[in-house]
Amino acid sequence: MTRDDRERRGKDDDGLSNLASAYQQAGPYMAASTTLVASVGLFAAAGWWIDKKVGTEKPWFLIGGAVLGMVGGFISFFRQVLGKRKQ
Repeated sequence: MTRDDRERRGKDDDGLSNLASAYQQAGPYMAASTTLVASVGLFAAAGWWIDKKVGTEKPWFLIGGAVLGMVGGFISFFRQVLGKRKQ
């Protein structure tokens, strides 16, 4: 790493290895993707649970929960990712 690279990155990550620096930079994106997966999984599980409670023959609540989780998860994902790029 050259001196210009260190000055460009700032003093926050001085002394970090390249791998640690890469993880530090990738952390917000990994968190955003985890949020996306978790929201789809949780809403789908809630839909499945409601289907079992109501006793529906077709998994409408499961499908609705998965779609709702995808929409909410993608909105959150893009807000986090695009928000990090602007900073």
